[in-house]
Amino acid sequence: MNELTQASGEAFWLPVIFIGLMGLAFFIYAILDGYDLGVGILLPKDSEAQRDTMIASIGPFWDANETWLVLGIGILLIAFPLAHSMILFHLYLPVTVMLAGLILRGVAFDFRAKAPADHKDLWDKVFKTGSLLATLSQGYMLGLYVMGFEQSIAAHAFAALSAICVTAGYTFIGAAWLVMKTEGDLQKRAAWWARRCAWLMTLGIVAVSIVNPLVSNTIFNKWFGSPLFLILLIIPVFCFVLLFIVDRYLRRFPYSDDFGCWIPFASATMIFLLSFIGLAYSFFPEVVPGKLDIWQAASAPESLMFILYGAIVVLPTIILYTIFSYRIFWGKATQLKYY
Repeated sequence: MNELTQASGEAFWLPVIFIGLMGLAFFIYAILDGYDLGVGILLPKDSEAQRDTMIASIGPFWDANETWLVLGIGILLIAFPLAHSMILFHLYLPVTVMLAGLILRGVAFDFRAKAPADHKDLWDKVFKTGSLLATLSQGYMLGLYVMGFEQSIAAHAFAALSAICVTAGYTFIGAAWLVMKTEGDLQKRAAWWARRCAWLMTLGIVAVSIVNPLVSNTIFNKWFGSPLFLILLIIPVFCFVLLFIVDRYLRRFPYSDDFGCWIPFASATMIFLLSFIGLAYSFFPEVVPGKLDIWQAASAPESLMFILYGAIVVLPTIILYTIFSYRIFWGKATQLKYY
């Protein structure tokens, strides 16, 4: 009887733990790879020196940042194989586009540093294109996911809007990163970029907030039929307060002694976190909206327990390495050199 109770408990809690780990991996990816994708999109045509500084600001980090995407997809594949196959079935083409974009970024990053001077501009354009393809495809996938993979004109139109707004979100956090990591004219330019992108990102947050309850009665009841409604209002209200703070800060930028240069990036991180919390609350415990919950999609408890032992080792290792690398390369961006 005790063994049966223990097995039942593991079958319940292990999928919850793994959906939490997967959510954490995708959230950290959105922050870390989000800003370097945004920096890639923002590469200007009119200044090679500024492009060099922007690339230098992400140089020590960008490749490792993608580790979190691999981890998140790996957890989805191993812990929730039914959900993985169903999601990939619906998102095969945008996933292919995303991978093509990430490959272009990797190739361009290395080639721009080693190619002849007259080819450097070409590889900067390739890096920018790869970044744009990756962000648009990720936004499009998020839009289709929110719509429950519905195959209609309205669903694909919303996915297209989501693609644009997620791209704006990445460029916002990328510009905020540059405000924190650069100086002079580039820093002022980044402040201008961040302010414009922030409000386009807001459009995406509002659109998802409206569409989510409309496409699902379950989500509508979770938000508007819950006694926690007033507490849940903190999420959108706090998002707009943060956006207002960033807008006011950047409007009067720059400040003496680089005062508060971290404020836009910290605010962007918090907005991303609140948005993730809102999405998680809306869809939990479903891993494929309207089709599969986490218990239906999960692997056998024995398999999940074995994987958990590995995650206990791997996840802290990645976190410690990430903290270590950011600590080593903290401060303003300097010239990126290859010896």
